[in-house]
Amino acid sequence: MELFKEKTILVTGGCGSIGSEIVKQLLEYGPSSIRVLDNSEEGHFKLKQKINDSRIRHLIGDIRDRERAVRAMEGADIVFHAAALKHVNLCEYNPFEAVSTNVIGTKNLVDVAIQEKVDCFIGISTDKAVSPINTMGATKLLSEKIITNAPIGKNHVRFGCVRFGNVLNSSGSVIPIFKKQIQDGNEITITDEKMTRFFMDLPDAINLVLKAATQVKGGETFVLKMQAIKIQDLAEVLVEELAPKYGKDPKDFKYKIIGARPGEKIDECLLTKEESDYTVAIDDMLILRNSLLAKYGSDIKNMNNKINHAEYNSSNVKLLNKEGIRNILYEKNLI
Repeated sequence: MELFKEKTILVTGGCGSIGSEIVKQLLEYGPSSIRVLDNSEEGHFKLKQKINDSRIRHLIGDIRDRERAVRAMEGADIVFHAAALKHVNLCEYNPFEAVSTNVIGTKNLVDVAIQEKVDCFIGISTDKAVSPINTMGATKLLSEKIITNAPIGKNHVRFGCVRFGNVLNSSGSVIPIFKKQIQDGNEITITDEKMTRFFMDLPDAINLVLKAATQVKGGETFVLKMQAIKIQDLAEVLVEELAPKYGKDPKDFKYKIIGARPGEKIDECLLTKEESDYTVAIDDMLILRNSLLAKYGSDIKNMNNKINHAEYNSSNVKLLNKEGIRNILYEKNLI
């Protein structure tokens, strides 16, 4: 609590599902003010309806605009950077926009954070940044590198990243899509019956973000130890549980395989085999050290709890079975 108490905190992309949950949880720790920088006027309106707190400052602006970033960050103590273009297929068809937001926008914020001498800067990344095959993943990898390599040189800002898996029930995720398909008809679209994904629920994801801010020294990437599921199993559980609520028989539902979208992987990876050499396990987290800082600094000599030299992939971990998925959905009030 002491880290955030009476502090001025900036949350970029603070009107999105991730950003707004960061704002919501931060309010419990007694900050002086939380500045929400987001380019969506409608998003700000909805956030104010959802969380009406006098400590929130609503700043309409875009991280692509460096001058706006300067004004937003002036006097801030801590920055949580959640603003991004995150939809794989949209970034694939709009690569210049993805680069402008995810790469140049991140560079703007890092430059300004150093200039304004903030204490801590945490960026939100994704498993799609690991061995990327799509535009979104490639831009998020560059975003990660810009943030985690920023401590190389003379500045006192504690820069770090948090790498997410799929966040259950977040905007654009599969659960809201499946729910609507169940409500509207009797056909569920599946990209590939073999597709697997790491998953985390929103409060757990944000807890990791806040925990990272308390532990970051400079250059680390924090990864929550996550469970993985097969997407088809998730769809079948949702049909079994929700179809009867709409007066439908789960046996009447069909599963249409539509194929992976452009740039989409069948499995996702949270850590490469090479990254594991610089990764330690602490409680429920994996902490990836910056390879440059680790190799030439003192960190690597005292890396206790180093993990095995292996890729952390959703295809090589034990998948949660349907009963386990069902239990989690009920536990998290998602069905």
